[in-house]
Amino acid sequence: MMSHSMVMLRRNFKHIARNPMTVFNAVLMPIVVMLMFVYMLGDAFSVGVDYVDYATPGLMLLAVCYGLGSVATSVNSDMTKGIINRFKVMDVSRSAVLTGHVIASLLTNLLAIAALTGVAFLLGFSPSASFLDWLGVVGIVVLLGFAAGWLTVALGLAAKSPETAGLASVPLVMLPFFSSAIVPAEKMGQGLRQFAEYQPFTPIIETLRGLLAGAPDTSDLIAALAWCVGIGLVGYLWARSTFSKRA
Repeated sequence: MMSHSMVMLRRNFKHIARNPMTVFNAVLMPIVVMLMFVYMLGDAFSVGVDYVDYATPGLMLLAVCYGLGSVATSVNSDMTKGIINRFKVMDVSRSAVLTGHVIASLLTNLLAIAALTGVAFLLGFSPSASFLDWLGVVGIVVLLGFAAGWLTVALGLAAKSPETAGLASVPLVMLPFFSSAIVPAEKMGQGLRQFAEYQPFTPIIETLRGLLAGAPDTSDLIAALAWCVGIGLVGYLWARSTFSKRA
């Protein structure tokens, strides 16, 4: 099983290397968004701290979401173009195909966040996080990456074509913009403020923000872990069920 997953992971990375747009969307686009909000528009936001310190945790979450469209498209292409049928006649674990996509997505996320964090430091990012706080940040990012990866794989499997699979992931890309990623929820208008406060990404962002500031909030942490585990479990069960039916 593990060796099969590694083979699928290597296959997915070869596909990513051959598609520059995938690399751009997953790694470079979050940096472009950071430069736009922090370097160009940062002085327009009043958040009580340096805007780069406020925005970086939310942009980390955005970095996780920006590469999801290509994952959904790739998964659906495997289902609709006959690749899975070829694997069925070979000694390859079916679940390894899905696991390979999820791990490739996670590793791409980590690369994107590392690049984003480097740019943030160049822009003046100055976290107060201890070593344990940084470990917490990495743990939340990995957990979110797995959860988003499985949900995206499920969306890709459920879609009818690669084109619709890419569109299915758009809400996940847009949802962070309606959270506390860019501005505090309390500064938003009625209705949008409540949506931002109770949607899944806000407690995750606030947990990252608290960890990087060296003062994590327990209630945000519990909510973030619950959302990540819940999303990951739903995505995993949905993906396995859909894959079994279609394969």
